[in-house]
Amino acid sequence: MEKVEEIQVQLSIRAEEANEGDSHGHVNESNQSTSHQTRKQVFWIRIGFYSFLVLSGQAAATLLGRLYYEKGGKSKWMGSLVQLAGFPILLPYYLFRKKKYKIENNHNSYMNTNTLPLQSKKPSMLTVASVYLVLGLIAAAICYLYSVGLMYLPVSTYSIILASQLAFNAFFSFFLNSHKFTPYIINSLVLLTISSVLLVLEPSSQISSKVSKGKYAIGFVCTVAGSAAYGLGLSLMQYFMNKVLKKESFSVIIDVIVYQSVVATVIILVGLFASSEWSTLREEMNEFQLGKVSYVMTLSWIAITWQVFSIGLLGLILEVSSLFSNVISVLGLPIVPIMAVFLFHEKMNGIKAMSMVMAVWGFVSYVYQNYLDNKSSKNDNPITNG
Repeated sequence: MEKVEEIQVQLSIRAEEANEGDSHGHVNESNQSTSHQTRKQVFWIRIGFYSFLVLSGQAAATLLGRLYYEKGGKSKWMGSLVQLAGFPILLPYYLFRKKKYKIENNHNSYMNTNTLPLQSKKPSMLTVASVYLVLGLIAAAICYLYSVGLMYLPVSTYSIILASQLAFNAFFSFFLNSHKFTPYIINSLVLLTISSVLLVLEPSSQISSKVSKGKYAIGFVCTVAGSAAYGLGLSLMQYFMNKVLKKESFSVIIDVIVYQSVVATVIILVGLFASSEWSTLREEMNEFQLGKVSYVMTLSWIAITWQVFSIGLLGLILEVSSLFSNVISVLGLPIVPIMAVFLFHEKMNGIKAMSMVMAVWGFVSYVYQNYLDNKSSKNDNPITNG
């Protein structure tokens, strides 16, 4: 009898342990599910925040840039400089990062170094400097080309041409970042290309009387070339961040913006003084139609809004990809032409409207391909299916 009772007691203890294990298992699964949902929500909050910065910064900077030329601005180099020179507003971040770094070091000093994850080999200083030099050269070229385009083109025409950035970015990402071409992507690229080509057929009567046909053609070519350089720059930026810098944090976003802007600003300043445009800036400010204070404020806000745009753009590159960041940028395509009709009284003719519709259609086609890719990755993920 005693043995039977002992066996029953042991069985009851095992049953209780099994029940406790199951309960712990359910608790762990519940905690993991909650943690996954939280991470997902935080991810989409970041995406939404970065997208807002891209859309608002791009629209404000483009309209203010056109306002500068519309009201008497004449310097292409100054128009380029203000796209880059706002980076000092980001410098206080380094003070915050330094304090955070000290706190993390104090915390890690109490941890067993054997438990810390292995870190990948850091690139050499020469390699990092080369990366920022290349990105800075491309950024300077982009800003100058866009400045010429914005000077000679109506802002609605200029913004529609910018949609071709997506086509160039997809093309360069195919070679640099192994992005695939699908029927929807190809459809998107074709539509965006045709959208830009249609603007060549814009009637001469719709071209501003202040700009000759020759300057209009120069502005068109420079804007397309700037879009190509922009697409190349984004693809290279993603490649460098993933393959060379090998960092995935907000700090690398600030580093890329600041160091790239330093290089590009130096290049633009050399061009400004070499071209002798600096000597006409005082006269330009005195003749600005809105007054001297408005002249300074316009240039200052152009610089600030471009930095807002840059933070959002690099944030999206870090979170998703360069193509996705460009898609969000193109999403703001209809905003500028519509606002230009009210602010600068530009005309929206049939060709321009058709071009904008095709650009939006191309954008939707690309977004739908992203939706299919996302849906496919979820179906193929055994964790999600489980």
